[in-house]
Amino acid sequence: MEQRDFAVLVVGAGASGLGAAIRLSQAGVGDLAVLEKAGALGGTWRDNTYPGCACDVPSALYSYSFAPNPEWTRAFAGQAEIRAYLQDTAARFGVTEKIRYGVEVTRAQWNDRDARWELETSQGPYTARILVAGTGPWHEPLIPELPGLAGFPGEVFHSARWNHGYDLTGKRVAVIGTGASAVQFVPEIVPRVGRLHLFQRTAQWVLPKPDHPVPAVERFLLRRFPALQRALRAAEYGLMETLGFGFRHPWLLRQVQKIGLAHLRRSVRDPMLRKALTPDYTLGCKRLLMSNTYYRALTQSTVDVHPTAVRSIAGSRVFGADGSVAEVDAIIFGTGFHILDMPVSSRVFDADGRSLDDHWKGSPQAYAGTTVAGFPNLYLLLGPSLGTGHSSAFTIVEAQLRHTVAAVTRTLRSAGTSLSVRPAVQAAFNADVQAALPGTVYQSGGCTSYYTDVNGRNSFSWPFSTGRLRSRVGSFDERDYELGQSHSQHIP
Repeated sequence: MEQRDFAVLVVGAGASGLGAAIRLSQAGVGDLAVLEKAGALGGTWRDNTYPGCACDVPSALYSYSFAPNPEWTRAFAGQAEIRAYLQDTAARFGVTEKIRYGVEVTRAQWNDRDARWELETSQGPYTARILVAGTGPWHEPLIPELPGLAGFPGEVFHSARWNHGYDLTGKRVAVIGTGASAVQFVPEIVPRVGRLHLFQRTAQWVLPKPDHPVPAVERFLLRRFPALQRALRAAEYGLMETLGFGFRHPWLLRQVQKIGLAHLRRSVRDPMLRKALTPDYTLGCKRLLMSNTYYRALTQSTVDVHPTAVRSIAGSRVFGADGSVAEVDAIIFGTGFHILDMPVSSRVFDADGRSLDDHWKGSPQAYAGTTVAGFPNLYLLLGPSLGTGHSSAFTIVEAQLRHTVAAVTRTLRSAGTSLSVRPAVQAAFNADVQAALPGTVYQSGGCTSYYTDVNGRNSFSWPFSTGRLRSRVGSFDERDYELGQSHSQHIP
């Protein structure tokens, strides 16, 4: 019979879930499985295949510290390379065979009597002592509820669900949203479409991207001398941390804005278009974007920039809030993801049947972004209040994994034991984060961003240095947790 009961179940085979499986295996946890709803691993880098998809963090930093990759062919790696890296790393560390594909978790509830998680999935029930959620915040596409969208007669898709079977050649296309994805795919599709209408609710800061091919000789040296690669990673980390210092001292970022404004002036000669593309908030208040081609693409004669939100759709016409209208054959959304209302939060329940959503009431909170009071033996990767505007998600995940692995191994050493973070500890951690946020660019930059939840609280951002994140989040102290015991003897 197929095993259905495990010491640890990891949900999701993206970068965070794979990292959890690797680190737990290295710590001696052999009784684990990874449940992946799709038919392949890769997470974000499996799902996002839009033209021009690439990382906006330097390649040497966008990888596991324990699995450096000397073979990146660009300073900022593309989607296919990053996915291949995740596939190769999973195979190299022997966790590929632990992945069960096509298993979607629809509900997970804590059983206090047995001290176990009981999961309902698309392939039947599973149970585990410990549940690690590696589902991440960049997972479920966000499509705004626009009046008339359901009746649009043309093609509609989100950038994270790109329809490669639809030929854009000569088509009239509306792009709604101007975030990180749109900045990458718009320059790629402009030469193909007949007309592109870009609906821009908010102008974005776009800096030049210091991207370039990595010469074969450089890759050879990095492969031959691992110390060089460590030095490169350290240098890139230092540069990003210098930028991060500005996120905590917004006046410094106003100096960096001069680079963005110069980039805009060089790329866009039309004063009216340049005005429409000039942000009115401090750089870093929203996600920092980089591109060498985006502005130039918007100057093409086949592109119309509508500096407005979309009000409604009627038939094949898209209406802007400013009264502008565009008749189009296709609509592409570049509107991001459910960052703070992650789908996992409506599927994970405590012993009393209350979901994470019920506990959070629109404002996600966790201790060290990782554990939640009332949810024993649950670990969230890339959880609330850990987002940085400048560093690598791998850095965040690895800090969380140090905490998680220490807690998991402590739990597994005692049969029937559960760990649940003390409510006061969680409250104190979040109070510290919230007290520090007002001095950062996230809350003093003058913009509205996805960092802010439905209650007006920033539930996404980390207001301190990445070094402090690695130290604070990466530390496990058993005194922060309450120990529980199973009230029954579990028989698998």
